[in-house]
Amino acid sequence: MRLLETVAAHEQGAPAKQLARQTGLALPTTYHLLRTLVHEGYLRRDSGLFHLGDAAERLSRRVARQRRHSAVTETLAHWHGVVGAPLYCARYRDGEIDVVGVADSQEHPAVDEWADFRSTGHAHAIGQCLLSQLDEEDRRDHLARHPVWSLTPYTVEDESALLRRLAAGRHGEPVIERQEYALGTVCAAIPIRIGTIVAAVAVSLPAHQADHLLPTARRLQAEITREPAALALSFSI
Repeated sequence: MRLLETVAAHEQGAPAKQLARQTGLALPTTYHLLRTLVHEGYLRRDSGLFHLGDAAERLSRRVARQRRHSAVTETLAHWHGVVGAPLYCARYRDGEIDVVGVADSQEHPAVDEWADFRSTGHAHAIGQCLLSQLDEEDRRDHLARHPVWSLTPYTVEDESALLRRLAAGRHGEPVIERQEYALGTVCAAIPIRIGTIVAAVAVSLPAHQADHLLPTARRLQAEITREPAALALSFSI
């Protein structure tokens, strides 16, 4: 790892002797490790200089994703403790709904994902919230790939009705959904826009606590507003 880190510090590449000197490794050991790393794809050699290879780039992206997931999880866990309800975080990426974190507990369990969240964005609050932040062309493109269908008797009836609802929503306001995705559950989602990132954080409650949904969503929104850097950092890692 020390050798990889040293190579990464040289954007224009570095020769073996310089890498040996900077890492404190014996030159024969350095040559052996460099040959192995080149063979495995972690490094590449060009005109006597060593650069990071494709395998190292893939590893770096995986590490970044793990750090991002950990940061989102920690942030959601903190907010879960504040609002006392299960929380969900998702973003719209590459034309799909991507759930990046969930925080719940035995006392406040999350909704069972009985139907794929990615293809049922029309029915749950977090999906509707993400779709509401897209322009009309992107909304229609998403719904063409993931058509509206009834998950419960309360699910929005068709694409036209959904588009009207999304267009009528007030900017920055929580998106409310009552038993459209799962019977016995109500949900509210808070829109989040970080640069070009389209995201949302949602909270769910049992249907018999529906009167508490909007106050709980407001409390969550206040937490997000109070600590806007928390999710911004999580998404930017």
